[in-house]
Formats: sequence, structure tokens, C-alpha cells
Amino acid sequence: MLLLKIILVLMIIVAILLIVIILIQNPKGGGISSEFGGGATSQMFGVQRTGDIMEQLTWGFFAFLIVGALGTGIISKMNGGAAAADSGLNVERATTAPSALPTTTPPAQTAPATQPATVPAK
Repeated sequence: MLLLKIILVLMIIVAILLIVIILIQNPKGGGISSEFGGGATSQMFGVQRTGDIMEQLTWGFFAFLIVGALGTGIISKMNGGAAAADSGLNVERATTAPSALPTTTPPAQTAPATQPATVPAK
């Protein structure tokens, strides 16, 4: 169970990093990387090398997310649904029949004290 939580936290971190890497990449024109100092990075590595590193990071993070998702599914099935037992549901209470609720009878209706007046026939 602890392993699943660790993998899920790592997947969240990698998903955030994947979003950042995608936004930093330089598409055919400017992109966000040129706005936030991408020019210095391209001078250091060269334009082609920066693109290669960003592409490799993108594919690596994507692969980690896919493998992590499949791995958590496999691990949870191997635990025999331990995650379902730990979900906070009270299975015993849900499967037992509810106890008989006390029934209250409505107060008996009484006849009106006066009889309605009869209308004389014409």
C-alpha cells in the first residue's frame, strides 16, 4: 500500500514536470522558452541540442506515466483489492439488514363535532 502511494506521488510530480517541459519547448517560432531566458540555453547547448534534450525528457516522462499507471493497476490487483478494503466503507454495515425502525401511528381522526347543515331541496 505504501508502494502505491509513493508511485502515485511520483506520477504527480512527473506530470507537473511534463507540463513544464512541454511549455518550455521551442515550437517553430518563439515559444515560451525565448521569453524566460531560453536564448541563454540555446547559446550554451546549441539550438539542436536543446531540442533533443527536451524531446528526450518529454518521452521519458510520458513513458514513466504510462508504466506507472499500468504498474499501479497491476499492484492493486495483486493485493487482492486491498485498496477497496481500506477505502473507509463499512462493508459489514452496508450488507446487514437495517434494524426495524420504530413506527409511529398517526393520531386517529375524529368525526367533526357538528354535522354539516343540509341544504333544503327545491
